[in-house]
Amino acid sequence: MTAILVPDIGDVTNVTVIEVTVETGDTINEGDTLIVLETDKASMEIPANVSGIVGQIHVKEGSEVNEGDPICDLEVEVGSEAAKVVSAIEKQEPLESLELVQPPLAQVSDSVMEQVIVPDTGSTDGVTVIEVAVSVGDQVNEGDTLIVLESDKASMEIPSPVSGEIAALFVKEGDVVVQADAVADVSVTRVADDLLDTKSEASPQPVQEIQKSNTAVTIPLEGQSVVHAGPAVRALARELGVELIQVSGTGSRERITKDDLHEFVKAKLNQVQTGPSGVITGLGIPSIPLVDFESFGPVERIPMSKIHKLTADNMTRCWLNVPAVTQFDEADITDLETFRKSMKSESELKGIKLTPLPFFIKASAYVLRALPQINSSVDLQTDEIVRKGYVHIGIAVDTPGGLMVPVIRDADKKGMWEIAAELSELADKAKSKKLKSDEMQGATFTISSLGSIGGTAFTPIVPSPQAAILGVSKASMQPIWDGSAFQPRLMLPLCLSYDHRVINGGDGARFTTLLGQMLGDIRKLLL
Repeated sequence: MTAILVPDIGDVTNVTVIEVTVETGDTINEGDTLIVLETDKASMEIPANVSGIVGQIHVKEGSEVNEGDPICDLEVEVGSEAAKVVSAIEKQEPLESLELVQPPLAQVSDSVMEQVIVPDTGSTDGVTVIEVAVSVGDQVNEGDTLIVLESDKASMEIPSPVSGEIAALFVKEGDVVVQADAVADVSVTRVADDLLDTKSEASPQPVQEIQKSNTAVTIPLEGQSVVHAGPAVRALARELGVELIQVSGTGSRERITKDDLHEFVKAKLNQVQTGPSGVITGLGIPSIPLVDFESFGPVERIPMSKIHKLTADNMTRCWLNVPAVTQFDEADITDLETFRKSMKSESELKGIKLTPLPFFIKASAYVLRALPQINSSVDLQTDEIVRKGYVHIGIAVDTPGGLMVPVIRDADKKGMWEIAAELSELADKAKSKKLKSDEMQGATFTISSLGSIGGTAFTPIVPSPQAAILGVSKASMQPIWDGSAFQPRLMLPLCLSYDHRVINGGDGARFTTLLGQMLGDIRKLLL
């Protein structure tokens, strides 16, 4: 009897057995499915790596298993080449001594099915397949491109991690995929010599290790009554109170994406009914009626870019969920502007454009350290306020494709020239759609500066889970009383919107007051 074990199933533990497909006494062939497992990412079939008769079964439906746990005992067919190899390994005999009929030992091969999945692309909302570079039956080498993905920020090639033959393709051009979606199955052929421990010819690899390495990896099942969705989608569904079984998936192999969830919720909102008395029922939010704009005159319909749609969804979510308050104030930046302009020659020598924004970033970072409650988030699941030990400041950049927010990391630890250089580089990347996903993540506070455009004040929407955002409008010369006379001073409007669950009115006022002091005399930033 040979024990068949659970193979390497990735960085997951306590995986549920959702189906046992064999019974004691069944005769099975190599590759036949023994059990079916399910994780948050996918379902997977665990096949037999040799032919034989099923003995004792060690698992049942509902069991939780881990790598190395026994699945069943298998009586390998007597006289088969596989039986000889397995028997030799169990007896710790060198495989070179076997008298195999055909082919010789060096040619005994084992075909392993490796599934290529979509790696972490940095996007939780899916990326588009713009090219499929291979076909079923193609031979590929490790590193060869399988597909090309494109997001609104960049394109990326997904290479094959192994050499072999393309056995199946699960995507086509135009598909939207997310992390862990199946791309292709690659049939990898290995000879028996590969099963040996090359570090010690006298110590053959134990049979359990042979079984682990020869068993096919994760394969999402079709036609099963299971929901295909990743951990992020499942978490969002729990947050929204949506039963995933009710949602139709549009991703690869009917996988449910975040867009599918959002569309499901929108459809439910549109189903709100009004009773005969005019009282709104259901979710309590009336839908906005559609208007036939064309009936009033000519119109132009412009498709929303993906960035625009994502921004719209995020702003709506934040507006509906965050009880926001806006604190208005002004800062005297007369001396700051005099100093900044005096640095023009040095700025040109360094090749760095020194705008007012780096000063706003540096001063905000200082205040965030002084008032850590602003540099916080609320965790409603644990009823905790999370204070961050780092200061990463997001900068809203207006691009032709929509609003993008690159992040200046550890702004409190960087000098003005360093911030100015990094800001310029990130802004250029944003406008050319070359920002990487990690360059837009982790912000603890955001600045939206409209000073170059104009305006006297505005109320920026808090980008939850951040607790605050600073809006900066256009500075103007104003007569300011100095105690004996009015003096012309350059005054900068400040608008701090904040999450009132995390920050109270006193905190908000203290922030804008201290920020005004820092901008009014930048020498204080050195203290």
